[in-house]
Amino acid sequence: MTASSASAFAVPEFRVSKPTVVKTPSLIDTAWHPLATGCPPGWASGWGQDRYGVFVEFTVREVTQRLRWIPPGRFWMGSPEEEPGHYDNEGPRHPVTLTHGYWLFDTPCTQALWTAVMGQNPSQFQSPTRPVENVSWEDVQTFLSKINEQIPNLHLALPSEAQWEYACRAGTETAIYTGDLAILGKCNAPALDPIAWYGGNSGVNFDLTNGDDSSSWKEKQYPHTRAGTRPVKLKKANPWGLYDMLGNVMEWTQDRWHENYQDAPTDGLAWEDRSTGERRPLRGGAWDGKARYVRASCRIDRSPNYRSGLIGFRCAQT
Repeated sequence: MTASSASAFAVPEFRVSKPTVVKTPSLIDTAWHPLATGCPPGWASGWGQDRYGVFVEFTVREVTQRLRWIPPGRFWMGSPEEEPGHYDNEGPRHPVTLTHGYWLFDTPCTQALWTAVMGQNPSQFQSPTRPVENVSWEDVQTFLSKINEQIPNLHLALPSEAQWEYACRAGTETAIYTGDLAILGKCNAPALDPIAWYGGNSGVNFDLTNGDDSSSWKEKQYPHTRAGTRPVKLKKANPWGLYDMLGNVMEWTQDRWHENYQDAPTDGLAWEDRSTGERRPLRGGAWDGKARYVRASCRIDRSPNYRSGLIGFRCAQT
């Protein structure tokens, strides 16, 4: 979709649910967006708006990726201790203010896009519309360097942990962006089924021959014997039009790993304190995940050279 005039872009109504304690300050204008003047970024091959808000697209070798505008705002990062599935590394819960909006991939990076940029596909579960996986944090840095060379002024990067969680929550404060999460068994949380591929449903009607054996997984929502990633956009998007933020693949973020949020920055930028080592955070849970892993606040860490069929990423553009 393309447009050539400011009149094509009525200001979208971003309905950011306001926390009961943290209020959006007047200095943050959540209604403004970069397309308000009718001038998309120079790197955009398409742009427009729909019921989720505004979007832009870029194209690499006939592969098109859409990015959603994430408006500035404030949110509570982390989870309260009483949230089902809570881990100690998700606290202390604290307010974060993002004074600038940013563009974010509406899906994890697909195998089609990775292959268009890198010329090869490392994924275990191969098909163009599935997320690329089996990529390390270091591999992603190479991808970013190459795509930014190919498309001038694109300036893609990994989102910070705060940017990732803010976008995942999309104005909500609950464990998942559709509400509270009742965990009935290790891999059984019915509220996840409409929005996420996780250990409870990822093997239902699995369509590849090399799925992992899931027959021994405990307390699954549905019976299945073979599981893996699934094509993007099959589950319901969050209120800001982002797909697969929870489940399918865990996603790398830019920060260095910290064991908790004590003394964490409150500006939404990546926490790059080198004293904590080289390990990097992953967010969102994955297709083999227990229900407690598939929450907006859940976080784990891995070495930057670690690869797995559970791990992918999505990019931000600021």
